Amino acid sequence: MAKSGRRISPRLKFQVVLELLSGGKTPAQIGKAYGVHPNSVGLWKKRFLEHGPEIFQNESSGSEAERKLAEMERLLSKKEVEIALLKTSWAGAHEHPGEGGHGKRGSARLRSAGGAGDL
Repeated sequence: MAKSGRRISPRLKFQVVLELLSGGKTPAQIGKAYGVHPNSVGLWKKRFLEHGPEIFQNESSGSEAERKLAEMERLLSKKEVEIALLKTSWAGAHEHPGEGGHGKRGSARLRSAGGAGDL
């Protein structure tokens, strides 16, 4: 039998369930062949049958996913424009000394930092 805590890949579980659904063997026979407990085989089959319709649900929601993607791309473009505008306005309001256009605040910074006016 399988060791407890052993991880079984989804692909192997799928293969086990398909073999069980083919009707040729019992869960005990399949479990022995794959080294898993027969109860696990039954649980995987149950989960497969319960969630099987979800596999095909994604086909119909393709347009929904495309709509969401288009909306996200639109929002991203809008945010990129906002960031560019904010960078431009921030740079204009916070010019560094020596770059010109610093007005009274910039010259006061030069004086207090021991600039050319203190020589």
